[in-house]
Amino acid sequence: MKLVEGQPASGADEIIARVKRRLANEPEVDPTRLSALIREEAVVLSDVDVLAIMRRLRDDTTGAGPLEPLLADSNVTDICVNGPFEVYADAGRGLERTPVTFGSDADVRRLATRFAASCGRRLDDAQPFCDGHLARDNGTLLRFHAILSPAAHAGTCLSLRVLRNTTVTLDELCERGAMDTERADALRRVVQRRRAFLVLGGTGAGKTTLLSAMLAEVDPVERIVVIEDTLELTPRHPHVVNLTSRGPNAEGAGQITLTDLLRQSLRMRPDRIVVGEIRGAEVVDLLAALNTGHDGGAGTLHANSIHEVPARMEALAALGGLDRLSLHSQLAAAVDVVAVVTRRPDGSRVLQQLGVVEGNPVTARVVWDADAGELEGYREVFGV
Repeated sequence: MKLVEGQPASGADEIIARVKRRLANEPEVDPTRLSALIREEAVVLSDVDVLAIMRRLRDDTTGAGPLEPLLADSNVTDICVNGPFEVYADAGRGLERTPVTFGSDADVRRLATRFAASCGRRLDDAQPFCDGHLARDNGTLLRFHAILSPAAHAGTCLSLRVLRNTTVTLDELCERGAMDTERADALRRVVQRRRAFLVLGGTGAGKTTLLSAMLAEVDPVERIVVIEDTLELTPRHPHVVNLTSRGPNAEGAGQITLTDLLRQSLRMRPDRIVVGEIRGAEVVDLLAALNTGHDGGAGTLHANSIHEVPARMEALAALGGLDRLSLHSQLAAAVDVVAVVTRRPDGSRVLQQLGVVEGNPVTARVVWDADAGELEGYREVFGV
C-alpha cells in the first residue's frame, strides 16, 4: 500500500522521520519552510507528494494519524484499534475491519499517549489505561479510551466514539423513518405537559438523538440545564445551558462529577434539568430534583427494554447510598414516561417502545410497541 502517491510506504516514512528530527530543532515552522524541508530531504518530489507528506505530518502531530481518513467520513460513529494491524470502524453497518494499519504498536501507543496528554490525563506503564474526550477543529468531539499492552494482549487498544452535534427534530426523525407522525405527536404532548421521561437504548441506538429532538419541543421561554460527561446534546432551543463533567488531572485533582454539576444546577434557576446519560450515583440527586418542583426533566439510560428500568435504577441508586424502598418511592413520583429506541441490523434507528413506570414498588409497563402496535393504556397515557 502506498501512503504517498509515487512514493513507497517505507520511503515516505523515512522522509517523515527525517523531517520530524529537523523540526525538533525549529521552534516554529510555517508551511513554506515545511515544504522546503520536505524537498531537501526527498530531493525529487512532486507537488502532490509534498502536500501528501505535509498532510501526514499534520495528522501525526496534531491529528489522529492513520485514523484521520476514517474520522473524515461523516458516517463513522466508532473506531476500534486492536493493536497496530487491526482497525475496525462502524459506519452504520456494525463494526467492520478497515484497510488502515499502523507501522508498529509503538505508533499506536504514541497516538494514545498524545490523546491522553491533550486532556490532561496520564497514560504510561504505571497507569496503563485512561479515557477522556477531545474537541476537533471540525466541531466534533472524540470520546476515547486507551489501554496499553501487556494488559491488552493484542497491543495498545484504542476505542473512539465520534460525537457530532445532534440537532434533529421529531419531524426530521419521522422523515427518516424512525417513527410515525402519531408517535411524534405523542412525544410532543409528553414535553408540553411537562412530564418527566427517560430514553432507553443500547450503545449507538440513538438515545441522545431522540432526547435532543424532544428537547427542541420545549417552550422557548423555558431554561434547560443539560448535564453530561461530554457535550452531545445541542437541541434547537434558544435557552440551553450545557454543563460537562471533568476527570482528575495527572496529579489526581480537579475532578468535577455529574453529581457535583447536578447540585450546582439547582442554583441556576432551571425550568428543566436533563442528564445526558444516567450511569451512577447522580441518579439520587436527579430523582430528588425531579421531586422538588423541577417537572419535565429527562435523561437517557443504557437498557434494552422498559422492563429493565426498575432493576437498572436500583443498581445505580445503590451506588449513591439509596436503599431499594427509598428508590422506588422516589422513582414512582419522579418519572412518568419511558421511550425505548433500538438499532436494527440494517443500521436504522427506530422508536421501538413507549411505556410507563407505575406503582410502588415500581413496575414498568409497555403501552405501545413498534411490532405489536397500541397496547392497553396507550391512549390514556398519551391523551390521544
